[in-house]
Amino acid sequence: MSEETKNTDIQESAQQANPEQFLKEFNWHNYEEGIDPIADSKLEEFEKLVADNFVDTLDDEVVEGKVINITDRDAIIDINAKSEGVISLNEFRYNPNLTVGDKVEVLIDVREDATGQLVLSHRKARVIKAWDRVNNAHDTGEIVNGFVKCRTKGGMIVDVFGIEAFLPGSQIDVKPIRDYDAYVGKTMEFKVVKINHEFKNVVVSHKALIEADIEEQKKEIIGQLEKGQVLEGTVKNITSYGVFVDLGGVDGLIHITDLSWSRINHPNELVELDQKLNVVILDFDEAKTRIQLGLKQLKAHPWEALDSNIKVGDKVKGKVVVIADYGAFIEVEEGVEGLIHVSEMSWSTHLRSAQDFVSVGDEVEAVILTLDRDERKMSLGIKQLTPDPWTDITTKYPVGSRHTGVVRNFTNFGVFVELEEGIDGLIYISDLSWTKKIKHPSDFTAVGEKLEVVVLELDVEGRKLSLGHKQIESNPWDKYEGEFGVGTKHTAAIADVTDKGATINFNEDVIAFVPSRHLEKEDGGKITKGETADFQIIEFSKEFKRVVASHTVLFREEEAKIVKQAAKKAATNSSEKTTLGDLDALADLKAKMEKGGN
Repeated sequence: MSEETKNTDIQESAQQANPEQFLKEFNWHNYEEGIDPIADSKLEEFEKLVADNFVDTLDDEVVEGKVINITDRDAIIDINAKSEGVISLNEFRYNPNLTVGDKVEVLIDVREDATGQLVLSHRKARVIKAWDRVNNAHDTGEIVNGFVKCRTKGGMIVDVFGIEAFLPGSQIDVKPIRDYDAYVGKTMEFKVVKINHEFKNVVVSHKALIEADIEEQKKEIIGQLEKGQVLEGTVKNITSYGVFVDLGGVDGLIHITDLSWSRINHPNELVELDQKLNVVILDFDEAKTRIQLGLKQLKAHPWEALDSNIKVGDKVKGKVVVIADYGAFIEVEEGVEGLIHVSEMSWSTHLRSAQDFVSVGDEVEAVILTLDRDERKMSLGIKQLTPDPWTDITTKYPVGSRHTGVVRNFTNFGVFVELEEGIDGLIYISDLSWTKKIKHPSDFTAVGEKLEVVVLELDVEGRKLSLGHKQIESNPWDKYEGEFGVGTKHTAAIADVTDKGATINFNEDVIAFVPSRHLEKEDGGKITKGETADFQIIEFSKEFKRVVASHTVLFREEEAKIVKQAAKKAATNSSEKTTLGDLDALADLKAKMEKGGN
């Protein structure tokens, strides 16, 4: 055997025994220089060996490598290429226990640097592989593990295969979460529910993993439910309209009206979160899996437990729970209420709002007026605790008696005056003043003012009092009737003049009207504003406070008197001859009077 053949056999044996060792020790220089010629068959076999064992660094793929050395800054990775690759240790911060011999996934980042060494990336390889795993998990429904890193707006950030995924708050659990921080730092199972490839967003859900089981539990629980059944549950959520109770995988609602026989403003007055409760099933909908629960139904209705000895006329004490304009509801016992109508709060016939008498929370005493146990209704009264002021009304307020009252309110036709609590009287607008013309009572007085009044009429059965204010003094028009009666004469100045006539202010009450034709003076002119003259009253009405005066009538009466005297003289002296001058004078006077009369 020649030396060449011997060497070839040794190389072939070594190649078959350890290809890596053979490739490492192969004398590439001699081969390139042609010092050690190799047979073609051997070269083909060698090329096949390289293709089978070396990584094609031109393919941008994730490959597995082995850590063969760790320096202060880098990890040297063997990926079966012509040279080892380098990865910065920063990419292994998540794995501080990295050691020589560990298998890691890498991506060729830079094929060769200036020294001819491969630059690899473990981080990029992890990301590519992570996205492959996430996509696969989304497509197959595989359950994945994730590490809850921190809170964020609306949910949590979860590390899944090295990718930051979003866990919405609504997808953490089937029940509302009140403490998000309790989940930070935990490793949990999730289901990938959504991937946005364009923005590289991943949404995961922990709730989705348990919903399927819960649905099965719901169907099983619903199938066993019966109306009237009592179950134990846990308060899961509290709203203004009711309480949601977890019955062990299925939720039921206790409406606020089914929490207590008494009135409550909000469910949190009775229950709190996570509280254990016994509840009764009132109704349920198998199709929609909705369950209506009751809490108050576990107790007998308060009306059934109401003392059988309580009767109409008894006094009871209670708390004001609701106020309306028409009255107030009083809780005399838990779940037993009575209504005090506003008309039963005061003896006054002038009704006001119930809020003027009581407030929510007030403790009041009342008398039972009606009681219907079958209808569960009770009416109460407060005013009955005090004597009815109308009992001795004729003694206290006889017709003609004088009193002082307080103005309570107005109407267009009069004023309501309160003489005492429960005793109101009406003063008609015409009974406010003898002399003033009042269009509305507010022009004369104000609410809250005191007024002296005289009782004019009393209707005991109708509980009505008719009062007068002007009657506290005599009617000045009784005096004016004599002072300014028809035919009386007065001297005064014209206060004002209009197209129809003029007015004269004889005093602050008596204002006389002078028609235009009665302003004519004897010389044919007319009296003007501010001019003083004599007047005679030609009309007086005490009822309507109307006075009409005339200046003209003063000299017209004198002329009529002369005519009358002339006529009388002519009649008595008919036997005497009348002169032509007498006839002319009489004719002139008559014409003048007729002209004035027009």
